[in-house]
Amino acid sequence: MKKRIVLVVDDENLIRWSLYEKLTEAGYDVVEAGDGKSALELARRDGIAMMLLDYRLPDMDGLKVLDELRSIHPDCPVIMMSAYGTDAVKVEALAKGVKEFIDKPFDYDAVVSNIQKILN
Repeated sequence: MKKRIVLVVDDENLIRWSLYEKLTEAGYDVVEAGDGKSALELARRDGIAMMLLDYRLPDMDGLKVLDELRSIHPDCPVIMMSAYGTDAVKVEALAKGVKEFIDKPFDYDAVVSNIQKILN
């Protein structure tokens, strides 16, 4: 089975680590970024299958990252997550093609299950 790369973008180390652990346990390759610029560099380089994207990042918001990702990988599925997602942000993210918007804190097993449904 070909490994599928999931890019986890979050400025919180614990969230990135937890998602890394759960996703590798589920058989995915995981790359991580703590900011938008690094995420886009990884997306260009690593041929990602999917992105888990935090809305609030230190250098740019997740919607800006999403816009730039679309120029690199137009069909890459994205799940956006945030503890600060307003209804307006959620509506805009979904309108831009985000598969799901998850409020933090979230259930890690449910996130992995959602990824499996999207990628399989």
